[in-house]
Amino acid sequence: MTALLTETQTTDELVKIAREQIDAFNSGDWELMRGKFTSDSRYDELGTERKLEGPEKIVELFKGWKSAFPDVVGTVTSSVASGNKVALEVTWKGTHTGPLTMAEGTIPASGKRQETPAAIFYAFDATRSRRAASTSTR
Repeated sequence: MTALLTETQTTDELVKIAREQIDAFNSGDWELMRGKFTSDSRYDELGTERKLEGPEKIVELFKGWKSAFPDVVGTVTSSVASGNKVALEVTWKGTHTGPLTMAEGTIPASGKRQETPAAIFYAFDATRSRRAASTSTR
């Protein structure tokens, strides 16, 4: 049974939970990140056309990014929320020092510093993300 958003769960609280997912990525706290997704969660990474279901696969995707860009940090620059939905504007900055595994193959480390603006959209069930999608301009 899926938990419903309670009347006491405010949009500010949901924005805080979404930001905590970014913080968990930044610190490599994969258990915390895993706990922020429902067991039937889905994540669509629109820029790479990857679609994942379940917290284990979603966290493995994020681990891959962190492995390829060990110093990467996401900074939330703005947020908006309505009902059970949250959108975050995030700027990712890091250096590509490790191999990045993609569906088409592995991209070797380039040593290049990158800055990528992105948007992440969440739909929540109570205090966990049920669906998330991200898109970037690069």
